[in-house]
Amino acid sequence: MSETVISIQEVSFQYPDQTAFALQNVSLHVQRGEWLAIVGHNGSGKSTLAKMLNGLHYPQKGQVMISGFMLSEENVWSIREKLGMVFQNPDNQFVGTTVQDDVAFGLENNGVEQTMMKERVLAALQKVGMTAFLNQEPHHLSGGQKQRVAIASVIALRPDIILLDEATSMLDPLGRDEVMETIRELKEKEGLTVISITHDLEEAAKADRVIVLNEGSIYTEGTPQAIFQMDQELLQLGLGVPFSVRMSQLLADEGLLLTQRHFNQEELVRDIWTLNFAK
Repeated sequence: MSETVISIQEVSFQYPDQTAFALQNVSLHVQRGEWLAIVGHNGSGKSTLAKMLNGLHYPQKGQVMISGFMLSEENVWSIREKLGMVFQNPDNQFVGTTVQDDVAFGLENNGVEQTMMKERVLAALQKVGMTAFLNQEPHHLSGGQKQRVAIASVIALRPDIILLDEATSMLDPLGRDEVMETIRELKEKEGLTVISITHDLEEAAKADRVIVLNEGSIYTEGTPQAIFQMDQELLQLGLGVPFSVRMSQLLADEGLLLTQRHFNQEELVRDIWTLNFAK
């Protein structure tokens, strides 16, 4: 039986200077080992929800449970040990003069013994493929490399849950692919629970389940396959449908009978190639 690691029950939150609720009666559950993508346009409430999961906001109504802890000022540091957050701009997370110093920073703050710290820094950088850059200055890295170091800094703390808050939005396509592949491998090998807060449906396509937020409430949820069938509704909500999904539909409209609607470009190209080769 699957274990619930995050439970959000009827949560509402309103900023003091706004008349509308940023979140209104939001309820959701996240299972251990799941990859959940939370998507929505700017102002849909997803950033507020991300800050709440990290204890930067507290619900004005309802409750949030994370890894057995009720979200409160008393429990917030215990929750942050269980949930690590990777932010939008990796430059904002760097504090060390070298890659290894940066990954060690959180461990030093937690009082981890020196020998153990070195082992955990090296292990974390190995997991994201960045051991060749131990003594590199972070500002010399590419965007994708910087974000992989930021992920290493989080996983060195050994959280149960990783929260990606628009973590690929400032990266080029290559950097985005590097980060998403790193997260996928970590999820599979380490059994991590992943929550991806994003407006990018190509990123959401890699998740097990997608929740769509709109005006502070849950509009719908389902598998990526089910969500992407709602392409016209998604466009009306201000969300761009992934290129491979749009292209699959256009090809189908022109009479090319693909085996399915594809959610990444590699599968689409493979299907087109197979169809042409079969002829």
